[in-house]
Amino acid sequence: MSKTEDTASESLEAAKNATNKKAVIRRIDALKKLQVKCAHIEAKFYEEVHDLERKYAALYQPLFDKRREFINGEAEPTDAESEWHSENEDEEKLAGDLKNAVVIDEKAEETNVKGIPDFWFTIFRNVDMLSELVQEYDEPILKQLQDIKVKFSEPGQPMFHFGPNDYFSNSVLTKTYKMKSEPDKTDPFSFEGPEIVDCEGCTIDWKKGKNVTVKTIKKKQKHKGRGTVRTITKQVPNDSFFNFFSPIKVSGDGESLDEDSEFTLAADFEIGHFFRERIVPRAVLYFTGEAIEDDDNFEDDEEGEEEELEGEEEGEEEEDAESDPKTLSTGNELVPVQLIPLKYEEVMRLAFLSAGSPSHYTSENARSTQQRSPLAQAALPSRFYRGNLDTAL
Repeated sequence: MSKTEDTASESLEAAKNATNKKAVIRRIDALKKLQVKCAHIEAKFYEEVHDLERKYAALYQPLFDKRREFINGEAEPTDAESEWHSENEDEEKLAGDLKNAVVIDEKAEETNVKGIPDFWFTIFRNVDMLSELVQEYDEPILKQLQDIKVKFSEPGQPMFHFGPNDYFSNSVLTKTYKMKSEPDKTDPFSFEGPEIVDCEGCTIDWKKGKNVTVKTIKKKQKHKGRGTVRTITKQVPNDSFFNFFSPIKVSGDGESLDEDSEFTLAADFEIGHFFRERIVPRAVLYFTGEAIEDDDNFEDDEEGEEEELEGEEEGEEEEDAESDPKTLSTGNELVPVQLIPLKYEEVMRLAFLSAGSPSHYTSENARSTQQRSPLAQAALPSRFYRGNLDTAL
């Protein structure tokens, strides 16, 4: 075959390859278009699940109202309502421990004990995620907490009902989580279900000198010219659970948040999700500690798996080191490390339950927030609160 024929054959083959490549790309583009349609169907699914949740929320509410009445002593359960048969000795022991835990002054009549004292406050103490936020000066206020509700509406709200107290005049404190459940037009492939896009708190009408979210400090100032010193007082933010009702606002102009703000919002969303998905539906089990024991057992299993994986990794690292004489002879301690990918929810959970340092949370580990709304799906529930409208929790 001549050189000219070879060149012609190569050109023909290249043309075929180019044509084939274009055809494959065309088919891939068609698949992407199908994927976008799937995302819109998924969004519709979430809308319908949200409607179903609202329907069943109405069925739960009478039971939650009855629970509130028993807790606050507004009603007494009948013999039939209070009849409960323990399935095992542990439950019987738990019931006995609870009876002993309610200390009643022997001089006072039993009828003076109203409802279940410190019900919600006890839950705050039992749950690590909440107890870490509660300061000593928050406790007298939380003891006045009478009920926590989640209002399934548009937008929805967790509602904290307080009895009369010496700290603020509000009877209800609210927190609203706005959510979005539709594919982003600019990045439809990032859609994975409902995502939190913003949250709003409420104004707490603190009584004079009772605001626990701020503290007054004294600061000395020296005059530059005369050298005289004066002392001024200044109010600065103070750690408190009630900062939960004054969240960081997500910027609407598309500006990205700094790492500390992202961490704070992630923790906020996680708490809101926990109230909605765990605390409100299963309050009595968090009061008795039974739900916490279940959570601990689940976490222990996870830790066991992680330890096993870590052990395998260490073995692999030692093998690599032994098989590389250069590493040993130079004294280089660097060994290959296999990273274990974590789900976004696991990253957020580990970040929030860690020592509390924002440095434990990085947006790189928790998916980039540049293409998604800030901290999207930070609190993605097991039962989604869905819909294209702004919704909450």
